[in-house]
Formats: sequence, C-alpha cells, structure tokens
Amino acid sequence: MQSTNLTRGQIHWSALDWWPPIGWWPEPARGLLQPGSASAGASATFLLPPRAESVHSARSFAAGTLSGWGMTDLLDGMELVVSELATNALRHGMTLTGERPREVIRLSLIRRGPHVACAITDPGSNAPVLRDPSPFEPGGLGLHIVESLSACWGWCPLLPQGKAVWAVLAA
Repeated sequence: MQSTNLTRGQIHWSALDWWPPIGWWPEPARGLLQPGSASAGASATFLLPPRAESVHSARSFAAGTLSGWGMTDLLDGMELVVSELATNALRHGMTLTGERPREVIRLSLIRRGPHVACAITDPGSNAPVLRDPSPFEPGGLGLHIVESLSACWGWCPLLPQGKAVWAVLAA
C-alpha cells in the first residue's frame, strides 16, 4: 500500500513509505526510453533493515530479480551498483540515534524495455557526493563505480524526509 502526503496538489513520498509509483522513472533518465516503453515494464521492491548484512541481501535480490526478468547480462554491473548504493545508504542515510523502529532502506528495481533503474531510498537528507578521495583513504569511490557502470544516475529528495538515489543500467 502506498502512503502519500499531499502538498499543493503534488504527491510527495518519504523514504519511510516510498514505493515506486506505477510508471515511475527518473525524470533525468527519460531520454533513455524509446517512445511507448515507459508504460511497459516491471518492478520489484525489497525492504532492507539497517544492518551490514543487508548489502548482501540487496545483491541477492537484484540478481534474482534480473534472472527472473531474463536480463542476466546486467547481473554483474547491477550487483556492484546495488552494493555501492546500499552501502552508502547504510553509512550516510541512516540516523545514529537509538530509535530506529521504522528506519529501513528500500531497494526498487524498475524495468522499462532494455533499461533497469535501481532506486534506493533512505531517511537521510544529505545529497550523495561524487568525491575524489585521497590515495590512502579506504573507500570513497562508490559513486565513481556507479557512474562508470550506469547510463545515468542521480538522486531526488523525498518529502518530508529522505531521498532516493538511482542509477539506470542498459542491456
């Protein structure tokens, strides 16, 4: 069931209740679609608890979903993208308070023709930053990996809180 908050006639989704609306596709990635392909597709969503082992669960869910859709040529790239985005959501998108009853990360895969969008939502409000870490810094290259494997990627805020970070891969 989808829950919405209505503000001035617009629908706003928070990271706690966001499910991809029917036909959802990231606005900046609409140019990748062939005319008429936006309505034909499939989607799958998986809830990830705020635990480190959720990254493995996210990869497994993505692999199973792509296999079910017959899109195994995207498996390796999507597993890396999902892993990086889920790790970022866990590291940077979760609050560090003792109260986490509703905090989850949602992984949604949305297929439109030969394209699959991976969208991960978290309750954090900070924008993802593509940065250049120092040579001795462990990590910091996750979004570079996402950028190199995807046709495009980006993020959008979810109101009243949270964000969705997405990447589109093409078969």
